[in-house]
Parts: sequence; structure tokens; C-alpha cells
Amino acid sequence: MRANHDGTPTKPKLMLTFDRFIKQLLDEDGRYELVNGEIVKILPTIRLHENVADFIENTFQDEVKILNLNYRVSGRIVVRTLTPNGKEQGRHPDVTVVDKNLWESQPFAYSALTEPPQLVVEVVSTNWEDDYIDKLDEYQRLGISEYWIVDYLALGSRNYLGNPKEPTVFVYLLDENGVYQMTAYRGIDRIISRTFPELALTAEQVLDV
Repeated sequence: MRANHDGTPTKPKLMLTFDRFIKQLLDEDGRYELVNGEIVKILPTIRLHENVADFIENTFQDEVKILNLNYRVSGRIVVRTLTPNGKEQGRHPDVTVVDKNLWESQPFAYSALTEPPQLVVEVVSTNWEDDYIDKLDEYQRLGISEYWIVDYLALGSRNYLGNPKEPTVFVYLLDENGVYQMTAYRGIDRIISRTFPELALTAEQVLDV
């Protein structure tokens, strides 16, 4: 145990559980995540980031209405995930699509999920490693069927985006072994979605909002 300068032992920092994290956020403004036991505020994003996220959310909403799909689409849902060593995290995707039956099964619960939603979208910011590495691993472990990484500014490394780097929409689909299989979409490529199989949307429509 560590000690203070006067020799007295310091108290170990309390690692928040997902449940405590959600309850502490009830009176907070802004968006937050639980990362490694601590509350982390999601920094304000640029307007273009918000435009991309809103376009995707609105497109999904339209698809749900047109086809009368049993989904709820939201940018306000926190998702409980686990790290490889079993530590609880609280992730706040830019867009989440959840089965409406699952959502409505607990009408008085907080706006948070411990079960896997159908689809999550992360619009890449400067901390791009979180989306490409940490969240990818956590969402796969949770069993989220479909995960989009939208790198509209080509911020990720060349290992993902090629050389020269190009803005890309990555769609990860969970296979029968619980492992993500990735397809990269650029330009006029039509994005293939398991959640929205009739979606008529190209990568450039998303990336050039």
C-alpha cells in the first residue's frame, strides 16, 4: 500500500462499477464513459463530427419507419462492456440500434444496456485507437452483431486506411464463432448492413456529409 508524505497509508482509489457509474451520471450534463474504473468526460466534438453522427442516426431512423422495423435508434445510450481482464467499462457510442423488445422490457431502467444492442456506430475522433482497438475488442466480447467505425477524416493509421490514407467506413459483422469480420467501404461502395439489409447508402454519402 502506498503511503502519504507523512507516512500514513493512502486509501486505494475506488474503482467504479458500471451500476455506480450510471447512478452518478444522473445529474451530470454532457457525455461520459467509464474507462478503467474512472469517469471520463467525452470532449466536445467538432460540428462536422456531429453532422456525420446525426446523418447516420437519421438515416437509420428513416429505415426503421419506412420498413416498420422493431428497433430503437438513439445517440444517448450507454453500453456496459468488459475488458479482457473482466473490468467493467461504460461506452457511449455515437449511434446505437437496439431491439425494441429488449429496450421496452425494463421501462423504468436507466438509459443504459448490459445486454448487447444490435448495432453501434463510432465516429472517429482524435483518440482513434479507442475505436479501432479497445472498443472493437469490447464490442466483440459483448457480442454486438454489427459495429461501424466511421473515419471521415482518415485519422486512423495507414494499417487501416491504406497509403495514402482515405476516409473509410468499416463495418464489422460478428460471425458464428463470435469473431468480427471486417469490410471497408469507400467512395461509391454501397454499405452492406446486417441490421438494415435494404439500406441504400454509399460510403461517400456518409463521409461527405
